[in-house]
Amino acid sequence: MLTRFSVPPLYTVTRSLAAVAMETAAPDLVITGARVLSTYTERILREREVWVKSGRIAAVKPAGTFRKRKLGGAKVYDAHGGLIAPGLVDPHVHIESSMMTACAFAEPALLNGTTTVFCDSHEIGNVCDVAGIEWMLEDARRAPLSIFLTVPSTVPATNARLETTGGDLTPAKIGRIFDRWPEAVALGEKMDYIPVAMSDARSHAVLAEALKRGRPVCGHIYGREFVAAGAASGVTDTHEAIEREIADDFLENGVWLFLRGGNPQTPWHSLPQAIRAVTELGANPKRVCVCTDDRDADDLFLFGMDWVVRQAVAAGLRTTTAWSLGSLHPATRYAMDGEFGGMGPGRRADLVLLNDALEVQNTWLGGELVVERRRITPLLDRALSRRYRYPRAAYRTIKVPGRVKLTPALPAAAMTANVIRVLPPGIVTTRDRIQLPVRPEWKMHFREHGLCFLTVVERHGRNGGLAYGLLRDFGLTDGAVASSVGHDAHNIVIAGTTEADMQLALATVKSRRGGVCVVRRGRVLASMALPIAGLLSDRRATVVAKQSTTLKRAWKKLGCKVPYMGFNLLPLSVIPEFRLTDKGLVDVIAMKLVPLFEGSRR
Repeated sequence: MLTRFSVPPLYTVTRSLAAVAMETAAPDLVITGARVLSTYTERILREREVWVKSGRIAAVKPAGTFRKRKLGGAKVYDAHGGLIAPGLVDPHVHIESSMMTACAFAEPALLNGTTTVFCDSHEIGNVCDVAGIEWMLEDARRAPLSIFLTVPSTVPATNARLETTGGDLTPAKIGRIFDRWPEAVALGEKMDYIPVAMSDARSHAVLAEALKRGRPVCGHIYGREFVAAGAASGVTDTHEAIEREIADDFLENGVWLFLRGGNPQTPWHSLPQAIRAVTELGANPKRVCVCTDDRDADDLFLFGMDWVVRQAVAAGLRTTTAWSLGSLHPATRYAMDGEFGGMGPGRRADLVLLNDALEVQNTWLGGELVVERRRITPLLDRALSRRYRYPRAAYRTIKVPGRVKLTPALPAAAMTANVIRVLPPGIVTTRDRIQLPVRPEWKMHFREHGLCFLTVVERHGRNGGLAYGLLRDFGLTDGAVASSVGHDAHNIVIAGTTEADMQLALATVKSRRGGVCVVRRGRVLASMALPIAGLLSDRRATVVAKQSTTLKRAWKKLGCKVPYMGFNLLPLSVIPEFRLTDKGLVDVIAMKLVPLFEGSRR
């Protein structure tokens, strides 16, 4: 679908662009009185002006050229000495993590100077299969933002023996998405990196669908021992480097490195450690980008790509190099640097006006001013009000049977319990074996060992499955929390201390057709309705952000040490070491189910 912000293909406008560049025809827009941040030469050029025609850059000329030529007919915007730079390009993001639609996501992205994103929609693919991917693509086409898809590669993340999902993206389905949708430009993060390293047939058949079409393959690898096998299998980027040595390994193995920056209070801020491969080990940053990966709604406003770039500067990179990591480098990684990422003639006029602290003041999308003085313009406001409407089926994905028991029976004999222990900052978990003597009630075990219940409920209407676990060091001592965003199968995950509060939490999620909630002593303290696939709100970004802030306060009030985005990862059975799905406890390294209790202690 063409929008106000669509830009004509370059081949249709080369004559007019050439005429404007030669000053024989007038541009549509001139941004004058600016300093220009060149990502090509990593210099700041003073006293320049940018000439725009048909939504594309025609030329960058000395300031005052347009006035002297007296061509007339163009809008002129005076930058008053501000810094003009290419719009930011996020090479790896999950729109669903923001809990908002693509149309809504555009607002905070543009406020933060991001004009292009490459999203992996494996969340909605896990719930709604190909239909969900295509709904998201239609949503993206309506959005005032350039959105490309990296096709979900690992749906389900593990085999059906270990979890139940609503989707199953086979190699054939993935191939058809590539062939039908021009926005599908790469294969999304291959999360099952252990099966890939072990030459699993299905995993490599998925890789083949991208490789035979010449599409790049995005990666997801934990552990230095898997880097070479991943690269040998065709993986050419990663966003999961969490320290300098593995970051250095990735670069030496020809893998693009995406430095992930995020709210330092969450697990999504690995940039300060991984960037040390450049700042301390001397690696060249030519194949390094920055990215956001996951953002919840309010953090999306506060910790956008511009913030990540500033973090790269704070970590020791030059300003011009850091901005290139957020613009030209991602565009080059996807072989799209002829469209965006720099301010060369012919590129899209996706531009930002910055102050000296690299804070975004204005954003132009395809030559249209959409953010001015850090506020959205009426033009963008109208576009954001005409959002894509998801079909009814998208609102009918929470299919949980009648009342089910949400807590395990108290052992009548001494037992060894296999417990999930959360480790700061909350992505990786470990397996603890705890001796449980006979006690008259669960809360005595909870006090002694820092435990609470953890339960996963299948919600796709496939089998009504449910599995119990125990969670250690989560911090919850009273009440319950629940979410329908339990990665990656997106079943409902509930943590709590009592059956009653956990039942209320589940009922709240069901009544809202999906969402996240916080409950204590029979009262709902906060909740967010996510009725689209149990993942997304259908409200504007500012509304979702306020709800997210309220939820976080209630979450913290209950003592939860891991933020709810980290909590959502507890069923993610491809990240070490110990997880809980609707089928049971999963030993991720061995890829096998483990019982909650093991025999009586002797």
